[in-house]
Amino acid sequence: MSETIEKIKCLIIGSGPAGYTAAIYAARADMKPVMYTGMQMGGQLTTTTEVDNFPGYPQGTDGNAMMEDLKVQAERFGTDVRFGLITKVDFSKEEGGIHKVIIDENKHVEAETVIISTGATAKYLGLESEDRLKGGGVSACATCDGFFYKGQDVVVVGAGDTAAEEATYLANICSKVTMLVRRDEMRASKAMQHRVAKTENIEVLFNTEVDEVLGEQVVEGVRVVNNQSGDKKEIPVTGMFVAIGHTPNTTIFNGVLDMDNSGYLITEGKSTKTNLPGVFAAGDVQDKEYRQAVTAAGTGCMAALDAERYLGALL
Repeated sequence: MSETIEKIKCLIIGSGPAGYTAAIYAARADMKPVMYTGMQMGGQLTTTTEVDNFPGYPQGTDGNAMMEDLKVQAERFGTDVRFGLITKVDFSKEEGGIHKVIIDENKHVEAETVIISTGATAKYLGLESEDRLKGGGVSACATCDGFFYKGQDVVVVGAGDTAAEEATYLANICSKVTMLVRRDEMRASKAMQHRVAKTENIEVLFNTEVDEVLGEQVVEGVRVVNNQSGDKKEIPVTGMFVAIGHTPNTTIFNGVLDMDNSGYLITEGKSTKTNLPGVFAAGDVQDKEYRQAVTAAGTGCMAALDAERYLGALL
C-alpha cells in the first residue's frame, strides 16, 4: 500500500447525476471536492441512448452526452474527477472525525466529509440478446423510456408492485402491454393486481419466461416459453421493460452504515445524513421509490449542502 496519505475536505464516491451535482455545489462552496467515479463513469445513464425528461434539454440528449456535460460543469468549478474504485472504508463514528478510504486497494485517503452516490444496478434476465439490445428496445425504466413507444406494443417482465406500476403506466401510452409472470400468480399487492386487471389493454401471461429477445439492432419481438408445458411462442413487440428489481451498490458499506433489508442506505428524515457524522448518501443508493436522474441530482445538491453545513458547525 502507498505510504502517502492524501487529505480531502469532501470526497464524493460515484459519478452519476447525484455525484456530479454534489460536486458542482461542493466546489462552488470551496470544499475542493475529489470524486472517484467508480468503474462505470457516469453511472446508469451512460447505458441510456436517449434522455428526454431531464430539464434543460428541450431537444433531448443521450445519457453519455448528459453525463459529460455534468462532468465538465463540475470540473469547471474545480472538482478533481478521478477514475478509480473504492475498495475499503473505515468511517469515523465521532463528530469531526476523519474518514479513511482506500482506492484500488493501494491508495489511502482521509476525508473530512464523504458523499456516497454509488447508485443502484437494475437486475436483468442475463440473456445475450437482452444485453445486446439495451438501448435498442430493452429498458429497465418505463418512466424514462416509455414515451418512445407511444402507440406500440410492449412487454413488461416481472410480477411485483414495480412491474405492475410500470405496466399500468405504459398502458396509458402504448397500444398493448403484455406482462410476463414466471409463476402462476403475481407478487404485487392486491391493490396493484386489481389495477392491472381493470386495465383493458394489459394482458398477463402466467408461468411465462423470456426465452429470447428478437431483433438485430432493435427489439422486434420476444420468444417466450411456458415453464409448465414447455410451449414456445413469439410475441411481436418493439419494447421490453424488465422490472425485476434493482440492487443498490452498497456492498462495501455492509456493517458500516445503516441499510434497509434491500441494501439501500438509510438517511435521516428529509436530509442525506447517514447514521455516521460527516457521511452523506445521495441518489439511487438511498432512493428506491423514484430512481430518476432529476431526483438523484436533487439529492446530490442536498448532500453537498448537508456536508457544507456539517463542516461549518465544526468551526
